[in-house]
Amino acid sequence: MDWYWWIGAALLLVVVEMVSLDLVLIMFAGGAIAAGIASALGLGLVGQIVVFGVVSTLLLLALRPWLLKYLRQRTPLVETGVAALAGRTGTVVSEVSDESGRIKLLGEVWTARSLGDVTFPVGADVRVVKIDGATAVVDAVEAPYSSPGAPPVL
Repeated sequence: MDWYWWIGAALLLVVVEMVSLDLVLIMFAGGAIAAGIASALGLGLVGQIVVFGVVSTLLLLALRPWLLKYLRQRTPLVETGVAALAGRTGTVVSEVSDESGRIKLLGEVWTARSLGDVTFPVGADVRVVKIDGATAVVDAVEAPYSSPGAPPVL
């Protein structure tokens, strides 16, 4: 395999990495560049593949964890999906007990149940403690909230 195929593969991997931002494909791109250098030096196809595999693995094991740590220190982690709902305040639209109920949360109606043996009347404000399947587990707004990594309730 000629060296330019490896460099082309590396460039393609870099472009796809820019879309995914997982810091995995960039490590494979590094392996492809190393295999391209090995090809330019006259190493055979099997040797090039071995160089690609070894360099990619070393980059994944040694460089990726350090890069992820550095990236997370510089940019805050933004919770998405149901993880972002913990700590949010909703309004009861159907009486919520420890067995059933419904709340309006961020414009959507969710099934809900209370955290303890408490019943919340229609119109009461409640705080989401966690999401259990498709059910919001709620507690009183005044109750202290101690889930790690949750946004403060304002």
